[in-house]
Amino acid sequence: MTKLTIKEIKQVLAEIEDLTDPQLAELKSDPRKGVQTATRATIKRLQKKAEALAEFEHRFRYERSFWHHGLQYVAGVDEVGRGPLAGPVVSAAVILPHDFDLIAVNDSKQLTPSIRAELAPKIRAEALSIGIGMVDNHGIDELNIYQATRVAMKQAVEALDPRPEEIIVDAMQIPVPIRQTRLIKGDAKSISVSAASIVAKVYRDHLMDEYAKRYPEYDFPHNAGYGTAKHLAALKAYGPTPIHRMTFAPVKKFSKK
Repeated sequence: MTKLTIKEIKQVLAEIEDLTDPQLAELKSDPRKGVQTATRATIKRLQKKAEALAEFEHRFRYERSFWHHGLQYVAGVDEVGRGPLAGPVVSAAVILPHDFDLIAVNDSKQLTPSIRAELAPKIRAEALSIGIGMVDNHGIDELNIYQATRVAMKQAVEALDPRPEEIIVDAMQIPVPIRQTRLIKGDAKSISVSAASIVAKVYRDHLMDEYAKRYPEYDFPHNAGYGTAKHLAALKAYGPTPIHRMTFAPVKKFSKK
């Protein structure tokens, strides 16, 4: 290694994928400052990768426990859109294969929009089945947001093929005759729920982007229907649109516009 230039060593380091690689131990003793800097950067990269893999494996513990007990089809279910003033509540149900390997999949709220947009089609490509459920603003006004969320989740589960034998859901009870494991903050604890949260979020964001073309004053691409200052200012100036939830207090306040 000492005969290699720093540029050549950086090329070697770029190909190392394991902290136990003996080349790392050898390079630690290289006296050249450039080699030491590059080696430390590689070790940091590999440690971060190992931590991400360990976290990924930890989020798979519920699914693997069910698989171990003979339940092959385990669905993760999550929703997005309970809090916005406009648009639907959307739920996704996802059944993942045993060899699912998208390490970056995590709670959608912890990911940037660009990473979510990149992961959603990859999840769709790897998943055994994906179901989508949706209740629009009129259904939300009629049922209330909690019941509308349960309906959207039921729709998502019933759209799955094969039918799941177990459901992991983020702190809700879905009205279907399938055994359910309810987890508080399940989208951060179960990889299937994480995947569902990403699929639901990207699906709903796309819908709100389409609505924004019809109602540009409300800044839907940036607030997804949530009550931001700009959204509330538009409600005050123009009143609610046909996709606003009339039973939500800030909308009701400006409903006579």
